[in-house]
Amino acid sequence: MSDDQGFTRDEMMTVAAARLLTNETVCFVGIGLPSAAANLARLTRAPDVVLIYESGTIATKPDVLPLSIGDGELAETARTVVSVPEMFRYWLQGGRIDVGFLGAAQIDRWGNINTSVIGEYHTPKVRLPGGGGAPEIATNTGEVYVILRQSKRTFVDHLDFVTSLGGGPRREGLKIPGKGPTKLITDLGVLEPDPETGELTLVALHKGSTVEQAVAATGWPLKVADTVVETEAPTPDELSVLRDLNARTAKAHAGDA
Repeated sequence: MSDDQGFTRDEMMTVAAARLLTNETVCFVGIGLPSAAANLARLTRAPDVVLIYESGTIATKPDVLPLSIGDGELAETARTVVSVPEMFRYWLQGGRIDVGFLGAAQIDRWGNINTSVIGEYHTPKVRLPGGGGAPEIATNTGEVYVILRQSKRTFVDHLDFVTSLGGGPRREGLKIPGKGPTKLITDLGVLEPDPETGELTLVALHKGSTVEQAVAATGWPLKVADTVVETEAPTPDELSVLRDLNARTAKAHAGDA
């Protein structure tokens, strides 16, 4: 969907997410929207960001976005490749990764994520790809960023299945090392956990979006901060780099998806 600002909601969401990463960040990257945001950051504001994928590729610099963690582009452009057990035991569980960047099919007000099933577990309406490494990423990285289009189908009051742990009541008392989700970036704005309750709260809106739209696209009574700031619009450079990346990816993977 395009708007009269000259960029789409997806582009605004991806740019806003990319801006969260810095040259000092070590980031465990999920496939899809997280990968687009992480690589946009690498190609613009954070050329020294260290991107890690579940297949064991460290400091990878793909020219096109991977279709999966097993995409050869990741290994070919990585500084090094380690085994999956080493990746999880030494790097992830060892507390060496700052940020986990994840997507979701459903999310609740506490940042718990479902990527397993829609509907009853044994007889689901839709069976999703599953957790993969996301449950470990959600509990062992320093913090988690989630990127997800906002609607009542995705922002639900009750998850059909908890694949990856968020914050709030479920996390309390479990002595889990990571902070859990600290940023939720959507096509409408940005949410952060309330410092006292942990409930995800709308703190920023993208240009052209409104609080009313965000509330209407949420399956629970959305908590809104006293002051909601406006996200800075994408720069021409950010848009150009993102569009070139998407175009290269589409050309490279034509017929493969």
